[in-house]
Amino acid sequence: MIMVIQNMTEEEQLYDIVIPPGVPRKLIVEISKKFDVTVVERLEKIKFANMEGDQRNLLAFRGKLEEMKKVETYMRDQLNAFVAGP
Repeated sequence: MIMVIQNMTEEEQLYDIVIPPGVPRKLIVEISKKFDVTVVERLEKIKFANMEGDQRNLLAFRGKLEEMKKVETYMRDQLNAFVAGP
């Protein structure tokens, strides 16, 4: 899911895609080199089990909207291939 970063002008508007826990480091590095994005930490509320209201720093890709759409598609395709196995 692509999330907008607040407090920016329309020209410099940046967006985040939170990287799901468990994504292979190799894929994170590959995406950061292949696309015009930055890997950042993002504080997110955790909403499951006994962790209601707990907050964690998660990794996210940050970049412009068009680039983030490409990253989202690429990451989903790569994760599906990873899960499916050889």
